[in-house]
Amino acid sequence: MRVAQRLDDPVSVTRAEPKTPTEASVEQGFFAPVRGSLAGIIGLSVLGAVTGVVPFIAIVELARTLLPAVSGGWIDVGRVWLIVAVAVVALFVSFGAAFASGLVSHLADARLQHSLRGRIVGHLRRLPLGWFDRRASGTVRKLVENDVNALHQLVAHAIHDVVTAVTVPAVSLVYLFVVQWQLALAALVPLVVTAILYPVLMRGGAEKYRQYDESTAALSEATVEFVHGIAVVKRFGQVGRSHRRYRDQTKQYSRFVAEWTRETATMFTVIQIITSPVVVLVWLLAAGLWLVGAGVAAPIDVLPGLLMGLGLTGPLLKLGSSAQFLRDATKAQASLSGFFALSPVPPPDEPSIPQGRGVVFDNLSFSYDGEHRVLHGITATCAPGTVTALVGASGSGKSTLAKLVPRFYDAESGTVAIGGADVAQVPAAKLYRSVGFVFQDVQLLRASLRENIRLTRPDAAAEEVEAAARAAQIHDRIERFERGYDAVVGEDANLSGGEAQRVTIARALLADAPVLVLDEATAFADPDSEAAIQRALSTLAADRTVLVVAHRLHTITGADQILVLDDGRIAESGTHTQLVAAGGQYARMWSDYQDNHTRTFPEGAQA
Repeated sequence: MRVAQRLDDPVSVTRAEPKTPTEASVEQGFFAPVRGSLAGIIGLSVLGAVTGVVPFIAIVELARTLLPAVSGGWIDVGRVWLIVAVAVVALFVSFGAAFASGLVSHLADARLQHSLRGRIVGHLRRLPLGWFDRRASGTVRKLVENDVNALHQLVAHAIHDVVTAVTVPAVSLVYLFVVQWQLALAALVPLVVTAILYPVLMRGGAEKYRQYDESTAALSEATVEFVHGIAVVKRFGQVGRSHRRYRDQTKQYSRFVAEWTRETATMFTVIQIITSPVVVLVWLLAAGLWLVGAGVAAPIDVLPGLLMGLGLTGPLLKLGSSAQFLRDATKAQASLSGFFALSPVPPPDEPSIPQGRGVVFDNLSFSYDGEHRVLHGITATCAPGTVTALVGASGSGKSTLAKLVPRFYDAESGTVAIGGADVAQVPAAKLYRSVGFVFQDVQLLRASLRENIRLTRPDAAAEEVEAAARAAQIHDRIERFERGYDAVVGEDANLSGGEAQRVTIARALLADAPVLVLDEATAFADPDSEAAIQRALSTLAADRTVLVVAHRLHTITGADQILVLDDGRIAESGTHTQLVAAGGQYARMWSDYQDNHTRTFPEGAQA
């Protein structure tokens, strides 16, 4: 489903204002709005991690202080209470710092998401309409939801987890080296072994992750394709054939995941065993007993190694899961950077206002990528109040030419003028009050039918909305809904394709633009809907300059002018009668169309 038609609203169309300082700063750094909060998150995380280790140190020191009591010796009661007080205070500070870090991180995440989503919407408004026309709505959804949510994981969770995972082992090791460096070295062994084995586990990981992303994307596309087409598939009994791509992608995804799992299972299991608390405890206990037996350490010196050493491997494993968040955030940042780098529609150098309804193409050339031209030297005039039809084979450039009028794209060379004004020099708000368009792909908002119709004129009165709906042949259908014009599309207003198309026609009628661009608005309508749409279009086209892209030639036989496009050039022009009499390309198209129509709808059948 395309998203271009959301821009029927002249208020929300591309506006090429210069970037504000705030927007520029967002481009330079996504985290600029929350930079101070990020520093706070790091500081609070460090504080929480350090104070979280203090109670364990206090246990060791308390054991050292109470040890003389075993042999009836004197105990420093003041030191005991001091250690207990420090431990309690540290414990509360640790809890408080963790809570404050979580609070600050989530508040910062909310500000960042608000900033980024506002920035995304602002940039979307400045992009050419053609950017939307050539992309599915999932592209925008990925930017606004998936990519921003990936940064949510980074800000709200990963920063705290990574800082804690690094700080806790560092503080623990420092203390161990101070009180018993031999046991500290023993505690390092599981970390060193894991640090050596982990790169082996992740060998080729970048390529594997790339393949994983590709497999996931392919499976998602196949799933959506199958679900969308299941009704047609069942109707024509082709479940097996259509199902094949979905089955193949599922098998390919499962095979890839299984192979990757088998390749990493052994090493992953070894790392899990080495870093498991039981194995670490047994190792540290064995090392401690050996040191005691060798006379290197006293029995009490083994305690800090056991308490602190057990807390070293857990945070290390947490870094592995945080690494995935960092990877996703990096990809999201790259995606958003590429989006923000897209060039907006340039503002008019010399703003001008259309002074009429005529449309003129003057030596117009265009290409999508700057290399392969789609249109070559198009020159034509659409007189005010006339209907001009664009016909031609698929890929001839007719839809592209039509979309240059409402400035979906800018011409590579030459000009498109409305009422004597180059569309590139007409301010967006003025342009879309001068040009209306109705295309094949219908876009309705999840809002009331009244709001959908007056999308182009939010201040339109209820009477004007109803008049537009009547003219668009959709009023009676709307009245059958329980809530009438207040029925919400997708909730209590479910419309067929033809009915939804008539709602967009009512929207265009309400806009009352003097120039109208139609791209075969009846292409997917059933016969009854097509008749209603044609009547609505006849009302819409009255007293307007109309440019229509036609696939069904019988709908444009009465056009004032027909332009026949071939490979991006105008091959012929004239009326239907003139072009048929000329015996050229259009005449052949008309003959083929009649033959196909006759075969499809034989005599006596209803078309």
